[in-house]
Amino acid sequence: MVPTGTRMTRKRPALFRRASPRRRGPRAKLPEELDSFQHANDLEGITAPALYRLMAWLSPAYPVGAFSYSSGLEWVVEAGDVTTAHALGQWLTTLLSDGAGFCDAVLFVHAYRACATSNDDALCEVGELAAAMAPSRERFLETTAQCRAFLDTTRLAWPCRAFDRFSKIYPGPPAYPIAVAVAAAGHGLPLEQSLSAYLQALAANWVSAGIRLIPLGQTDGQRVIVALEPAVEATVRRALAAALDDAGGAAFRADIAAMRHETQYTRLFRS
Repeated sequence: MVPTGTRMTRKRPALFRRASPRRRGPRAKLPEELDSFQHANDLEGITAPALYRLMAWLSPAYPVGAFSYSSGLEWVVEAGDVTTAHALGQWLTTLLSDGAGFCDAVLFVHAYRACATSNDDALCEVGELAAAMAPSRERFLETTAQCRAFLDTTRLAWPCRAFDRFSKIYPGPPAYPIAVAVAAAGHGLPLEQSLSAYLQALAANWVSAGIRLIPLGQTDGQRVIVALEPAVEATVRRALAAALDDAGGAAFRADIAAMRHETQYTRLFRS
């Protein structure tokens, strides 16, 4: 079962099918390989320091406590909705495309642009909307606690004026994508690559939770991450062209899961 809001299909992704026998001799490049070359060319404009910052901030080792949150996935596994790698891939594709992933992406884009243009009113509006859109108490805790940890660490280790300005103009509880967007804009990192890195880290954390909960092997987990790549890319493209009013989702079962997790009898995760 998937958390609604996406078209169903019986065809299994190619990554979950048995590989074809190897062919001898040279072969033509497949379309997806050509796409990967194009993506590599798109990244030529990002500098080494910018890439270093993104890899550091969005690494599992960065002290924001992301490993302790599952975004309701713990209840989903207990309820029997997600029991295989394939089901996990379907569930997370919906979260990225029609749930928390897309919402975070739209908020990230507009917070970044507001910060980059010093539009304090717009940045406060995005921050308030991000806090108000949390569908449950645990999801609110998840985004605000990670945000506070990110801000506290990054202000000390990677200081910039954008952090100081943001703390002065926005006294309310900020959300995690807003903090990362302010950091990226404040350090002059490119928007598209910063958003891509944020969504990949979000998806990877969800997969990590799935590996521990279902449980899955590490290889199956990596297959799910690979299968999520098109969803991450498509979500980035949609968010870059979206208005702030477009933020929203249709992954209702995922929101219900986050609410049910609050009273789940046994829990490994905080959400």
